[in-house]
Amino acid sequence: MNNITSIAVFCGSKSGNNPSFIQQTELIGQFLGVKKITLVYGGGKIGLMGCIANAVLQENGKVIGVIPKVLVEWEQQHDGITELLVVENMHVRKKMMYEKSDAAIILPGGNGTLDELFEMLTWNTLKIHEKKVFILNIDGFYDALILHFKKMQDENFLYENWQERIIVCNNAGEFISYFSNNH
Repeated sequence: MNNITSIAVFCGSKSGNNPSFIQQTELIGQFLGVKKITLVYGGGKIGLMGCIANAVLQENGKVIGVIPKVLVEWEQQHDGITELLVVENMHVRKKMMYEKSDAAIILPGGNGTLDELFEMLTWNTLKIHEKKVFILNIDGFYDALILHFKKMQDENFLYENWQERIIVCNNAGEFISYFSNNH
């Protein structure tokens, strides 16, 4: 983890109902901005996406957005970021985000966030990359998913211990502490 200069953040284009989601997302963004770690994210200006981008920018950090043409209107592309890359489709978006990042943070989100998480984990299993994945389990948002990882492990459906690839943090402070102690 010593050479992390950019982090992909996968999160919702909506903010959710819990105010902690926004507060914790802002703290992560501020930390990335202060540490000059480039944010690579989905390119939207709304929801948790916009929140993380704005928090990084507030600290004069670098933000790269990768958005597929089909989502430019839907997610309301963020025109105030350092670099906005408009790509052909979701597959190109995910691949480019992986290529431009050294690790990933999963914040609360919906189907798209889970799709990105599972593709990244699958690529880890297949040794396409060796990137650390952090899940921010804010207020237990991912409790059921973590139980499912344990179930897959217990039922012998995983090729390795899921905890070797996924670092679960319950809040921004735990992530910042882990990152600071290992980077």
